Amino acid sequence: MRHRQAVLAVGAAGALALAGIGMTALPASAASGCSITYAVQSQWQGGFTASVAITNLGDPVSSWTAAFDFPKTDQKVGQGWSATWTQSGTRVSAASLGWNGSLGTGASTTIGFVGSWRDANPVPTSFSLNGTTCNGTVPTTTTTTTTTTTPPGDEPAPKLHVSGNKLVTADGEPYRLLGVSRSSSEFACVQGKGMWDGGPVDQASVDAMKTWNIHAVRIPLNEECWLGVNGSPGGAAYQQAVKDYVDLLVRNGISPILDLHWTWGAYTNSPDWHCKDEHAVCQKPMPDAKYAPQFWAGVASVFKGNDAVVFDLFNEPYPEMAADWNKTLGWQCWRDGGTCTGLPYETAGMQDLVDAVRATGATNVLLLGGLEWANDMREWLAYKPTDPRNNLAASWHAYSFNACATESCWDTQVAPLAQQVPVVLGEFGQDNCGFDYMGRLADWADAHHISYLAWTWTPWGCTSGAVLIKDWAGTPEPGIGEGYKAHLLTQDPYATR
Repeated sequence: MRHRQAVLAVGAAGALALAGIGMTALPASAASGCSITYAVQSQWQGGFTASVAITNLGDPVSSWTAAFDFPKTDQKVGQGWSATWTQSGTRVSAASLGWNGSLGTGASTTIGFVGSWRDANPVPTSFSLNGTTCNGTVPTTTTTTTTTTTPPGDEPAPKLHVSGNKLVTADGEPYRLLGVSRSSSEFACVQGKGMWDGGPVDQASVDAMKTWNIHAVRIPLNEECWLGVNGSPGGAAYQQAVKDYVDLLVRNGISPILDLHWTWGAYTNSPDWHCKDEHAVCQKPMPDAKYAPQFWAGVASVFKGNDAVVFDLFNEPYPEMAADWNKTLGWQCWRDGGTCTGLPYETAGMQDLVDAVRATGATNVLLLGGLEWANDMREWLAYKPTDPRNNLAASWHAYSFNACATESCWDTQVAPLAQQVPVVLGEFGQDNCGFDYMGRLADWADAHHISYLAWTWTPWGCTSGAVLIKDWAGTPEPGIGEGYKAHLLTQDPYATR
């Protein structure tokens, strides 16, 4: 993540019941009509998550309000997403937001919420959109479908490689990396906070992730701590701590992603908001030639032979900023490294890092982020490094405050890339602790078979966004955490779309 300060930095086992009921009636006139499908996505004692799919069958509308009545008085809407949710008695209303209010004839959108119940949780049987009843009569049958996810834990994490535009297992089965980033190992060691900033890395902490149906964890690393250089309190102890955590995750069926996050390199002519320290105490525009290839040679030597582990070569490149936002110079620096315009230290390009890994004999999947803090992926294919293993995937980051933060941008800039190579949404989140943007993006990624990992599984308190949990037991933050947990509980990394 693009850090504003030094320290800014997931499965339910068994079957999930999916009870859905769809109701459509002929519109009363040519100007109105609607179809609404309500589905319980997951349910536990006293709680559940539900999705509400809305289709406008009438004239186009610029805003909408969907409504329904719960059959029981003890059914309540809690945190919702992609709409403004209110409840009075048993009547529930969901009003559109700015980004999804416009629905043309035949257009659809999906919203959802986390709810509660006491004695039973029957589905609503009547719906309306902008006052128009969507069902003229209550259907006489209810369709119930059971969706089985594959929770982590029974088998080790699968060995992965690239096949076409998908990540696949050793058996050739398509697989998506679905989970979270777990911040702390990139900064704690250089801030005198130990290895994990006091957070647990034991079986209980992994079990908490499993209650969210997390199948992948991205682990940000610190270059100087791994190498134990420049007085860093790392070296062998840091390396062993990373290896122990990786082994624990793999045993539990969770795919680890090792990410080079903080690196050496003085960027003294940077803007005032940027950290200018040459040491690995902050985020830099590009990896350095001095230590980064050595770092990856070391990491690859430790984990070669374990293709369940994925390598994310550099967190969020942005060399074009130093070149007055010249994207051509930025992409050239990204791939080739060397002396890059505006950067006073010699950089390691992505080709250098690919070569460093492959020179060890490691065959692991390699992730490469694009420009503009990994948000700009437009020239990724044109500058893609050469890999003798043909085992490269694209790492994309997309926050609500990034330039590419709309469906139209994702459709034009990311979808074409995802047709050629696997795309992993290595970080995503939003800056207000809600889930509306994240829900839209996760739905879009699902439709395009894109992996994703939300930032961050670290209980810092969600005041400005991008914090998922209240505590290490996995208690979700309202909005962002509740919404993401509910979404993950509907996903199977092995499911094809």
